[in-house]
Amino acid sequence: MGRKEGKKKNSGSAGQNKKKSYDFLEKNRKKEGIYETASGLQYEILKETTGPKPNENSIVTVHQRAMLIGGKILDDTYKDNKPMEFNLNEVIEGYQEGLMMMSKGSRYKFYVPPELGWGKKGSGGRIGPFAVVIFDVALIDFY
Repeated sequence: MGRKEGKKKNSGSAGQNKKKSYDFLEKNRKKEGIYETASGLQYEILKETTGPKPNENSIVTVHQRAMLIGGKILDDTYKDNKPMEFNLNEVIEGYQEGLMMMSKGSRYKFYVPPELGWGKKGSGGRIGPFAVVIFDVALIDFY
């Protein structure tokens, strides 16, 4: 019994997480400077550049800080000054959609709703069910 209680306090129920996530997104969409795509991806433009944009088959190089709405940092390449490179078609839908809006040199903040992220399952205990994940992303290069 004690183990279940401890686990429940740490991760919360899926229903609680879902409500918290959707409450956050509802408040966030009303803030000045927040845009929302048809799919529900919310974003903020921190630095805008012009030029070509990557597509779903591009390999991108980015700096990113990924965090949960409570502030827990999941990844931070800015801190280590080590950008990451990956195939755009291998990341979650919301991150892919956001990066395809950016030109080289742009920096955006994405607020990825659960449906465009890890959904009701979450990811490996680090990202709970129905979690909103926030990405502060600078697009360094792509090909």
